[in-house]
Amino acid sequence: MRTSALQYLYLQKPVTTVILLCAIALLPFLGSDFYTKGEPREASVAVSMTTSGNWILPEIYAGEFAYKPPVAHWLMAVFSLPQGHVSEFTSRLPSALAQIILAGFVLAFFGKRIRFQEAFIATLLLITGFEIHRAGMTARVDMLLTTFTVLGLMQLYRWENKLELKGLPVIIPLLFSCAVLTKGPVGIILPLFIFFTYLLLLRRYSFRKILKSVLYAGVSSMFIPLLWYAEAYRQGGDEFLNVVLAENFGRFFHLDESRISYDLGHEEGFFYNFITLLSGFIPWTILLVFSLFGAKWSLPHKSLKQILNDAWTWFAAMEKMKRFSLVAAVCIIFFYTIPSSKRSVYLMPAYPFLSVLLAQYFIYITENRSKVTRIFAYVLTAIASAVFTAGMLAMTGAVDFNALVARFTADASVLDTVKGVTGMFAFDNIRSVAIMALLLISIITIIYQTTKRINLKILYATLLMSFCMNLFIDGIVMKSIKNDSSARPFARQITEDYDLEDNVYVMNNLREYNNLYGMNFYMGNTFRDFEKEKPESGYFLTTEKDVKKVMERYGTQYKFERLSTSGRQGDIRSKAILFRFSR
Repeated sequence: MRTSALQYLYLQKPVTTVILLCAIALLPFLGSDFYTKGEPREASVAVSMTTSGNWILPEIYAGEFAYKPPVAHWLMAVFSLPQGHVSEFTSRLPSALAQIILAGFVLAFFGKRIRFQEAFIATLLLITGFEIHRAGMTARVDMLLTTFTVLGLMQLYRWENKLELKGLPVIIPLLFSCAVLTKGPVGIILPLFIFFTYLLLLRRYSFRKILKSVLYAGVSSMFIPLLWYAEAYRQGGDEFLNVVLAENFGRFFHLDESRISYDLGHEEGFFYNFITLLSGFIPWTILLVFSLFGAKWSLPHKSLKQILNDAWTWFAAMEKMKRFSLVAAVCIIFFYTIPSSKRSVYLMPAYPFLSVLLAQYFIYITENRSKVTRIFAYVLTAIASAVFTAGMLAMTGAVDFNALVARFTADASVLDTVKGVTGMFAFDNIRSVAIMALLLISIITIIYQTTKRINLKILYATLLMSFCMNLFIDGIVMKSIKNDSSARPFARQITEDYDLEDNVYVMNNLREYNNLYGMNFYMGNTFRDFEKEKPESGYFLTTEKDVKKVMERYGTQYKFERLSTSGRQGDIRSKAILFRFSR
């Protein structure tokens, strides 16, 4: 009965199947506490919108204004309105929904243009890979930007393929307007760079026609965003303009950062993007690496000109959709090698297109070199079996992992993490039991399929196991780690113990101090700027790392009384300390 139901979903409702899988993989785990600085920083923008009523350029963290466009924060705020406050779940919900929508459109779009099996496996590779899966569970703008960008590229492809660049469909400027209002001009510059390159390589249109089409799409996509930029500039003035120029052009052209109050950061070398791509596709990178062993390698005895001609012949002979995917992936990777500022999430728009190419390659490997897929399945099974065994030992109490780890380290943070994770393994924890049961089913499935001759089913079994491993990591391991390193407990404690209403001051100078974005979110975005206001008395929050510097500068001007100290918080990688101060 179960088999027929699965076959029905796969054959008759594949998009529904993918959407359900995404929902199961993401939605139950969105409520965990914030444990990095980026998520509460973005969520605080939504808090400011709902409390201040300023939905254009709201203030966060002691008077600092939001320097990213507002679409993600608008969605966070709107999703939070029914419950009356911004939570971790409602802050992450836009990213989760964006990934679900992206997965559905990737399957629907590619499924009509390439072999359906390739499109289906590509979609599963996309949603089980590390980078995209992680982005769908974070309160950041990158998943939304990726979805708007990729959907816009799909519409550009349809515009050329079906309409031959005649009449611009209104959906194109709408999608790219949303992309620009999510993270800035890159939301239109990057996709138009891809489309321009693709049209040139297509050799079907005159250069004038290509340029006219690209400019038409670009100009029409900037009209709505310019309304927001104009109003934001009216409110923020030159300070806002300096941040916009630094964030959008300073990163790319390595411009001077002296006009803004923080360093752009994330400076990495040329090979960083390639390393993050490999890590972003884990565990499928392992299968890719395995496939390289045993392959027959030989250097072509040809001139460079012949090699380039052969490459062009191969490229021209590709299916049109796969050619577009290759151009999109290469252009995105190339585009982000130029700026000195690099992050793994910048490359996310390339993942759907790379997934299509990987799916085709993995199917070929599975059908023609099945030993590679089988070895990969054995490795995954060994890892999953070890994880399952450790979980069962913790559940039954057969092994005291806390005492075991204590033999090797006395680090309190490590011991607390182990204690928190092992505490999730309990028979009265329904979520943990369900995840362990699914993990066991995936192990049994992959062992059974490796005894059969249908190699493609082995690949599907590894996809199932990867899905279940993500559930295990998110639902058991990371849930505990996130909650244990959160700023929430300390924020709640000091709020109950002291009268902190509109009376908490912090440093807001990222060039010299750490910002406590987690504490700011959990205390309602009420922090005030100590250096700017120079108050007579009040409460002061800082990190353990910054205490010495603060005392050296202000210890003679103020009397500081240390009141309370937190445990180690993940977003600041330190402890938070509350002081009472007076002149």
